[in-house]
Parts: sequence; structure tokens; C-alpha cells
Amino acid sequence: MAGRGTTATIALDRAKIPFTVHEYSHDPRAGSYGLEASEALGVPPDRVFKTLVAAVDGTALAVGVVPVHRQLDLKALAAAVGGKKAVMAEVAAAERATGYVAGGISPVGQKKRLPVVIDSSARDLPTMFCSAGRRGLEIELTPADLIRVTSAKLAPIATG
Repeated sequence: MAGRGTTATIALDRAKIPFTVHEYSHDPRAGSYGLEASEALGVPPDRVFKTLVAAVDGTALAVGVVPVHRQLDLKALAAAVGGKKAVMAEVAAAERATGYVAGGISPVGQKKRLPVVIDSSARDLPTMFCSAGRRGLEIELTPADLIRVTSAKLAPIATG
């Protein structure tokens, strides 16, 4: 199902990458957007990925894409993009750089092209889910297609 008009779905359409949109009713009181998506869609949490933005070596922003039930290993993300240290980016900086609102940040179609690193656990999945660019909307696509459209690299960046 093409479209729904988010920047992410438009970018996927333009790149001619097949994907499926999954919509669910987002609860604004949900503590974890990713786990909410996993439960609402009935998909195991190891197939639903969250998109996190970190500041590497105090300046450059990078994106980590990890399963929703795990945490981003900031040191591993920094190493994957050639840095030494990373901290979570300020929410306002992440929103400004990506063009998305927190809880709906997609690795696809970001305003500023940031380096993207996807946890290597995605490698063997038939398909994976990630935000389509707004809360309550997920896209399902193959890991290879997500890597291709975002120029991502795979690395073991999830912990926990």
C-alpha cells in the first residue's frame, strides 16, 4: 500500500521500494512508542525497530535503529560511525535534523541526511517495522531495502 503522505512513505515510493503501511491507534499516554506499536500490531518486539538520534563526539548527529525491547549502545553507535563517544541528542535537535516529531522519527526521508546504523539483529529478518514518520504509523519492509534507501550500515548497536 503506497502513500499515506508522510515524508518517509513518499521517499520510499520515489525510490520504488516496496513497503506496507500499518496504522494503529496511538495512545498519547504510552510510555514506549515502539513497544506500543509491537503490541498494537501483534508483531514480536524483535521485528519492530525504534529510531534514535545521538550526538557523536559532541557534534555530529547519527541515527541508531534498534529493536524496541532493547537499548541503543551509544559507544557501539559512535564506533560504527567512526567516533569515540555518543550521547542521546536533545529532542529539539533530533526533531530539527530529521523533520519528524519524537516518537515518530523515521530512518527514511529525514530532512538532513544523517548516518544511519541498523542493529545487526535485523539481518536475518524477513521484514522489519519502523516508524513511517508519525506516531501510530509504521512501515514494514525488508532490512535490505531499508539499508539501501538510507545508505545504512549494519552493526551490533543494541544492548539489553
